[in-house]
Amino acid sequence: METEEELNAKILKLTMVIHDNYPEVSKYLNEMPITVPIDSNPKVNAKNLQKYYDTLLTLFRNYVAEHQLNYINQRTKSGHL
Repeated sequence: METEEELNAKILKLTMVIHDNYPEVSKYLNEMPITVPIDSNPKVNAKNLQKYYDTLLTLFRNYVAEHQLNYINQRTKSGHL
């Protein structure tokens, strides 16, 4: 398992990629359920950071895949690959 420092670095890097290349996705980062802690004193640990990173990565990958598919559909104008 990665350390908290390594996970924080990965989260920061992915967040910067999103902000720089897909600013329209940035608004969803604050709405991610995992960022709203249920506990009054949430613990930041490697397990929770890994969950956050995985969620962030899934959001990013899904958006990029949909964005690319829309681009392809616009170019072919058929709506199919």
